[in-house]
Parts: sequence; structure tokens; C-alpha cells
Amino acid sequence: MKKINRSKTEWKNSLDEKTFHITRESETESPFTGNYVNEKSNGIYCCTCCDNELFSSNAKFDSGTGWPSFYEPKNNDNVLKINDSSQGINRIEVLCAKCDAHLGHVFDDGPQPTGQRYCINSLSLKLFKSE
Repeated sequence: MKKINRSKTEWKNSLDEKTFHITRESETESPFTGNYVNEKSNGIYCCTCCDNELFSSNAKFDSGTGWPSFYEPKNNDNVLKINDSSQGINRIEVLCAKCDAHLGHVFDDGPQPTGQRYCINSLSLKLFKSE
């Protein structure tokens, strides 16, 4: 996968303010406010910044947390997981492997078959619906 490298200014010029803050400055949208929290359509959730395929609707579940949640990525190579100790908590941050957009965090309290919960900001995603 070819990496996308853009300056902060280039990203700022190509994204709306809220999306920029979430994807480029690791902000988090408020729970239950994102477009995809209750989305039930079939399709592929891609990175809003670069269209990298991240999650399938088949792996989406209702976690009750207020953010779209998935038990696995579409392809493990399409996401990066890094340690995040900001805000005084140890978590695993999830980034787009193609453009380094902040997506959310992954936790070990999800359903089987993986036991993982990828808790992702709606503004980090773009759903390409399928039938």
C-alpha cells in the first residue's frame, strides 16, 4: 500500500473543521452524535481521508457506547495500532495505515469471534453501500 503524506495545511484545506480535528488531531466526537452509530446498511466503511477500506458492515455491532463498533478490520494491514497513553489512560489507538488518520481505539471487550471492539469515530469513516 502506497502511503499518503500530506502536510497539516494540505489536510486542513481538504477536510471540514470537525473531520480535521478528529482525523488529524486525534480528537473524539461526542457519543451518540455520529452518522454511523445506528447505521444498518451493508457495505464497506472506508477512511474519510483516503478511501482506504477499513471495516465491513458484517463486522459491525451495537456496543451501546455511542460510537460505531466493529469486532475486526476488513484487512489487518489496512489499520495500524499504536500505544496511546494520552489523557492518562493506556489504550490502543487505531490509525488508517494508508494516511495515518486517527480512527478511534480498540478494546478487548468486544464480541466473539475476536473479543475486540474497534470503537471508531463516524467522521473518520465513509460508508460505500452495497446491496
